[in-house]
Amino acid sequence: MNIAVIGTGYVGLVSGTCFAEMGNRVICVDIDEKKIAKLQAGEVTIYEPGLEPLFVRNMLQDRIRFTTNLREAVEKSQIIFLALPTPPDEDGSADLSYVLGVAAQLGPMLNEYKVVVNKSTVPVGTAEKVRAVIAQEAKYPFDVVSNPEFLREGIAIEDFLRPDRVVIGCSSDQARQLMEQLYEPFVRQGNPVYMMDERSAEITKYAANAYLATRITFMNEIANLCETLGADVDMVRLGMGSDNRIGKRFLFPGIGYGGSCFPKDISALAQIARQNHYNFQILHSVLEVNHKQRISLIPKIKAYFHNQLKGKHFAVWGLAFKPNTDDVREAPAIYTINHLLAEGATVTAFDPEAMETTRQVLGNQITYASNPYEALKNADALIIATEWQVFRTPDFEYMKELLNNAVIFDGRNLYKPAILQQEGFFYQSIGRKVVNNPEKP
Repeated sequence: MNIAVIGTGYVGLVSGTCFAEMGNRVICVDIDEKKIAKLQAGEVTIYEPGLEPLFVRNMLQDRIRFTTNLREAVEKSQIIFLALPTPPDEDGSADLSYVLGVAAQLGPMLNEYKVVVNKSTVPVGTAEKVRAVIAQEAKYPFDVVSNPEFLREGIAIEDFLRPDRVVIGCSSDQARQLMEQLYEPFVRQGNPVYMMDERSAEITKYAANAYLATRITFMNEIANLCETLGADVDMVRLGMGSDNRIGKRFLFPGIGYGGSCFPKDISALAQIARQNHYNFQILHSVLEVNHKQRISLIPKIKAYFHNQLKGKHFAVWGLAFKPNTDDVREAPAIYTINHLLAEGATVTAFDPEAMETTRQVLGNQITYASNPYEALKNADALIIATEWQVFRTPDFEYMKELLNNAVIFDGRNLYKPAILQQEGFFYQSIGRKVVNNPEKP
């Protein structure tokens, strides 16, 4: 099939590459000339494990190409995916200006029947708005479909090529047949394709992310309570997760969720509810708790150092909001670092992939290390903010040599407290007892 993907950000580039991998001919469009030039030169512009080999293979076999020419892509394609940004407005609602701006251009470009697909996460009713905008100048028939993405950064290629479900909001038999034909190779193992109306498809994405964020936030609240009661959240998590009505996933406590999806989507869904005069109380609580949880290590750090952080130097392991990505949008590490800087502390950080994206946010306010151990030199404590695998089995003896104090504040519960006690560290994590309290500075 001939496919156009409008927008070459995270969703657009992964989607375009994976569609090409299944033998389709894909044209990706973006207004950013520098980005298109890099892509045309074979340079992948995002970090996502497994993406580059697929990208290179399909480039070499001429199944995917890149252009700034929207008209050419539209005229040569049967299905047009809109993978455009929907950033939050000041009130938390999704900004549809990019989506509707492109939709306004599509009408006069249609040269035959087309299916226009909203791939971006968009508010309920967006398909109707896009349809109305295109119809103003369209001279050929078209349909608008909602096909929300469910990609997890770090494993997005697996998610796209072998989805556990595909959701398609569609009210046209012709569009339905084309979408089923497009996705058939992706669900050969029998995973479902759910056909529904456009509005239901639009809210499905928000509902899924809101529920997952709620599970994370609930466990963070349980962890905070465990600290107060002297219980161990790891034991609680195991006891809960063994209940098959609950399951084991998304029960790991930490310093809150971040990234491009959960914060934006939860705020957008809450705003959708407000606009329709519904008080979505759970979401308000999720947003409030997560805002506090992202900086929940700060009071612990301040307590250890007697509220005197000025002049202290901290090592931070992990900057991305989660492992296997370079995305630092709404990352708890960034919030934590900003609070340390505001208190007069200094920071040296290491992350396997996210130091350049962090530099775009923090500039030279912090120092960037070339490896985890370099970050520890002369630091008064280590803060762990992202659970990268490379941090899981460090040389604790060497760490003690490098640090000024054998002190770790672990926002991701990477280590067993008993081991850190044996190693002679002061170790404070999330929802577990503090172990080994050496002489405080």
